[in-house]
Amino acid sequence: MKLEKILKGIEVDAFDGESEIEIGSICFDSRKCTGGSLFVAINGTESDGHKYIDKAVENGAAAILYETECPEVNAVRIRVADSRKALALAANNFYDSPSSKMNLVGITGTNGKTTTVTLLYRLFSKLGYCCGLVSTIANYVDKEVYPTEHTTPDPVELNALLARMVEKGCEYCFMEVSSHSLDQDRVCGLTFRGGIFSNITHDHLDYHKTFDNYLKCKKLFFDSLGKDAFALTNIDDKNGNVMVQNTSAQVYRYSCTRMADFKCKILDETMEGMLLKIDGTQVWTQFIGKHNAYNLLAVYSTAILLGANKEDVLVVMSSLTSVSGRLEYIRGKNDLTAVVDYAHTPDALENVLKTLKQTAGDRCLICVFGCGGNRDKTKRPEMGIIAGQYADRVVVTSDNPRNEVPEDIINDIKSGMDAATRAKSVFITDRKEAIFSAIKFAPAGAVILVAGKGHEDYQIIGTTKYHFDDKEVIAEAFEEM
Repeated sequence: MKLEKILKGIEVDAFDGESEIEIGSICFDSRKCTGGSLFVAINGTESDGHKYIDKAVENGAAAILYETECPEVNAVRIRVADSRKALALAANNFYDSPSSKMNLVGITGTNGKTTTVTLLYRLFSKLGYCCGLVSTIANYVDKEVYPTEHTTPDPVELNALLARMVEKGCEYCFMEVSSHSLDQDRVCGLTFRGGIFSNITHDHLDYHKTFDNYLKCKKLFFDSLGKDAFALTNIDDKNGNVMVQNTSAQVYRYSCTRMADFKCKILDETMEGMLLKIDGTQVWTQFIGKHNAYNLLAVYSTAILLGANKEDVLVVMSSLTSVSGRLEYIRGKNDLTAVVDYAHTPDALENVLKTLKQTAGDRCLICVFGCGGNRDKTKRPEMGIIAGQYADRVVVTSDNPRNEVPEDIINDIKSGMDAATRAKSVFITDRKEAIFSAIKFAPAGAVILVAGKGHEDYQIIGTTKYHFDDKEVIAEAFEEM
């Protein structure tokens, strides 16, 4: 594509060179540049791309888009005020605005994003549509699976993925929109058919520093929606209305407790599922927990807003099953039930424990969890308090310690526990040993929640990623009983 076309809609402060040159690829990693690349220099969180402009040209870059300064190089030079935003707009142009050629729906919030988009993908696929999915667990182009490193990919990867969906004939795409991606302009330039707000609770303060910054970042998504889009918000969250107060989109609200455009009520709940009343119609679902009632209501509401038939939607919803690593059950000997869940925030852990406490009845509830290293430290004591409040036994262990000392993380969790909680807790640094211990000493009929990692099949210790899958470890522990 000609450089001039790639730069459409981007405010250029200075231009030095020929605008008619052909560009073969866009990259922001100098090592990935080839002959004819446009290299976008970004001042990132870990390194400044401006330091690698010479290397990019050496590798074949034909044009440099930069923000601060650019050396004298044998390439077209384009200066912009914001190279992050320019990268997203350039990628959108380069792939011919793929998001505008299908129904792209994004969801943002602290919890529930993965479950909601995955269920929407499965629902619309079962309704007979070709669909795409962009999620924490995996990306899908119809039935083809593409691995994922981030909740929301970088703009180049994201637009390339959306272009593959268009080529494949996808009519819908359901995408998680993380706060990091909003702050870093990864979704800038995309055309959304709709946006969903799930909830906002304590998370990512290691990155955003304050809750107010985190909130404003989420709100950016709805502020950017066009007048032809819909904005669907959970008004049972105290910030639900705040999210949509400046949006140009058509606003719709969903709730399990208040008057709203879409309503849901839990009529019955067991370990096997919930009977819900959604917009006046009863439907049995294979999910448990109030948080999942909200997720399912968001799925239903979105489907209706996209024009799906109500009866068809409810029939398919009754057949949907749990998303990988989200309240995923593994049955073992002695009537033991292990539950794997991604809950890694105070709110998510409380939701899952409350649900299991309610549905497990008199059965002993054991909670195995840890907190990630190099991440928000303020939530650690909160999670210690919550585990003690709902679980009969607590096993505190490692999650992904990264570059922190695992024992220091555990001590941060322990600092929130009162004497009674500490008395019913054990602290085991090795996660495999912790899971084995929880299962080995569990009384017959116990429910063992293993929280924090969910679908992840790795553990990050230092800077190394080791294979580790909670589900595999649980199955091994059950086998050795």
